[in-house]
Amino acid sequence: MNGLPPQFFLALSFTLFAIGAYIAATKRNLIRIIMGLEVMVAACNVAILALGRGIVAGVTDPLAQTIVVISIAVGAGGAALGLALAAVVFRRFKTLDVGKLSELRG
Repeated sequence: MNGLPPQFFLALSFTLFAIGAYIAATKRNLIRIIMGLEVMVAACNVAILALGRGIVAGVTDPLAQTIVVISIAVGAGGAALGLALAAVVFRRFKTLDVGKLSELRG
């Protein structure tokens, strides 16, 4: 038995991406927007692994695994940078609401 088919993981990836896009588009809190973007990155990683597994039944392509590991490292760096930026914004403006931050232009 080979487990679940790649189509299941592609459907899971699409669902995760849609949830992440909804979070990033509708939330006004900067940290929640960053979390939504990270969910979208995770969805892309699942899709890459699903497509890499679909080439040979039961074996995941090492290139797909390498791309996902690099993507996880870059995503962690991006999340750390985003959270550091959110901390600086909160310290300076005392809010994380993106709507209020856009009003502070001047």
